[in-house]
Amino acid sequence: MHQNSRPAFTRGFSSAQALETPTESRTPTVPHTVPRPPKAMHVKRVTLTSKKNWWMVEMDEEEETQPSHSVNSFSSSEETAVEKPSVYDQYNHGVDEHQQRHPNLHHHVSDHKRSESPPPSPIYNPPRHPTSIFSFPTPTAYSAPPNPTASLQPFAHGSASELFRCVVKKPDVVQLEINGEMQSNASDVTVQFLAELRVYTTVARHRNICAFLGSLENVGMVLAYIDGRTLYDVIIERPKLTTKQKIDYHNQLLDGLSHLHSYRLSHGDLSLLNIQVTKRTNTIKLLDFGRSVSADSVFKSPDDDPVDPFPYIARKQSTSTPKPPSVKYEQIHPGTRPFSAPEILRGECKDPLLADAYSFGMIMVCLDRCESVDVKPWDQRKDKLPADLYDGCELFQERAKEYLRRCDAGRRRLSKSDMIQLEELEP
Repeated sequence: MHQNSRPAFTRGFSSAQALETPTESRTPTVPHTVPRPPKAMHVKRVTLTSKKNWWMVEMDEEEETQPSHSVNSFSSSEETAVEKPSVYDQYNHGVDEHQQRHPNLHHHVSDHKRSESPPPSPIYNPPRHPTSIFSFPTPTAYSAPPNPTASLQPFAHGSASELFRCVVKKPDVVQLEINGEMQSNASDVTVQFLAELRVYTTVARHRNICAFLGSLENVGMVLAYIDGRTLYDVIIERPKLTTKQKIDYHNQLLDGLSHLHSYRLSHGDLSLLNIQVTKRTNTIKLLDFGRSVSADSVFKSPDDDPVDPFPYIARKQSTSTPKPPSVKYEQIHPGTRPFSAPEILRGECKDPLLADAYSFGMIMVCLDRCESVDVKPWDQRKDKLPADLYDGCELFQERAKEYLRRCDAGRRRLSKSDMIQLEELEP
């Protein structure tokens, strides 16, 4: 019995395996097609969702012609572009060139080599991320100083140990999408951590500077725990500070800052909130040196592109490691108002040590008046001070005026010789 044959469709068979099909006019044919390789995917957008630490990633197919990507010189280690697998395909996944020319040789070991040999690694580039400062191996320059707990008091003792309180300061990187572009604070965080490490590893130990205990690998720096309060909390307390207390705080601040300046390093962000006072002994402690710069550096405008901080990370030099630039370029950024010097607010500062003197003078006014003060920013940029700034000043008015002069009009520098002797006040 004759049966009607069903329409036959070709599925792209090769010519050696072609099938004969009926020649009826009703039989549709499908043209021979070659499967195209799947297009490479790349990240179109990365956005932060409402849930903390949850990211939304949108993928998109890669176009035929790719525009040149603008590379941010301070991008973090998490790249937003997905690399093509052709980097590894060109090496044929561990098969050497000799086997490619002679595939029949050593055939019995080819599968073994293909399964165990990892693909050759691309050229290694250190991650451009603040945590690379503390990544293994931690640079010797950032390791613990000799006998770091010499000036610390243990809070407890064990049968074979002493326990000390400490603070671990680690980088905090934020990535946000702004106007369709991913922005990150990784470069600025790195600059601040390197500046702070430079102070702690350069300046000799001093009673008025927070103690540095070393670096915690892959985490951050370890600092001594300060059981105290900010200088702001101290000056707003009532009853007001006595004359003896004011002079004591003046001398301690001047002693610590003069010690720092003797190494040609500035603080960069002096304020009432960046100065701690211990509860037990009322000892001043300077901290937060993230805006510190060296007076021997070449200063670029803060409006210019950020200075690349990664070449200055101290690591053991090798023949393949490029040496850091001989001249260090830095940028001076504004600190906390109203303590930041006018020339810094204008972006014209060339003497960071003299800018610290202005901040010190403003702190002296607050210390003398036992209250915080404020200056309108548009007036401070022009070196204008309020007419009532010195109202209530009893001890430091004349000295503060010398510190608050224009930088080009004979502003007084910080010197340890200007410390006030307490004996001079006794009758």
